[in-house]
Amino acid sequence: MSKMKDKMHTGELYLPGDEEIMTWQTECLEKLYDFNNTRPSEGEKREMMLKEMFAEIGEGCYIEPPFHSNFGGQHCHFGKMIYANFNLTLVDDTHIYVGDYTMFGPNVTVATAGHPINPTLREKIYQYNMPVHIGRNCWIGAGVLIMPGVTIGDNTVIGAGSVVTKDIPADVLAFGTPCTVRREIGDHDREYYWGDKKIPQELMDQYEI
Repeated sequence: MSKMKDKMHTGELYLPGDEEIMTWQTECLEKLYDFNNTRPSEGEKREMMLKEMFAEIGEGCYIEPPFHSNFGGQHCHFGKMIYANFNLTLVDDTHIYVGDYTMFGPNVTVATAGHPINPTLREKIYQYNMPVHIGRNCWIGAGVLIMPGVTIGDNTVIGAGSVVTKDIPADVLAFGTPCTVRREIGDHDREYYWGDKKIPQELMDQYEI
């Protein structure tokens, strides 16, 4: 293993154009290409392919092609029953962790890779990576951008179009640019699902809400 490849997961500066890294990345992207060219009727095939592509992935996960990923999911750790709509982009140069039942809207980007602000180092294409952690049962709205090193707590909702640059705690609604906590998820949300629309009583009884 090359010194450059070692540095992908340490937060150190490294050169992503290293020959060993590039050869390995190309192999991962070949698998990703095959996944994105499956037919809508090939659900079982897609599920099997994801198990080969990802570092870890639980049962019942569904990723709608096209799916974009720097290493085809090699550094992605997904729990079970995760759903991702069109154009999920995982910049997985280092590890991305996602808990069970989390949902991604269309056009979400989760980035682990960054480049120095120093222009001389950036010209030489130096890079660093910081892992991202997304909790259990989160909803990440359409067009959200999640930056390197961010942690999002369980049950949290990130509103559409947000740019998440800092950690967001569990059990909150957060949105904006930069993304900030707007309120805690509370009693109102146990009774209403949108505006003044109430959750049907039969669902509240069924799930003991």
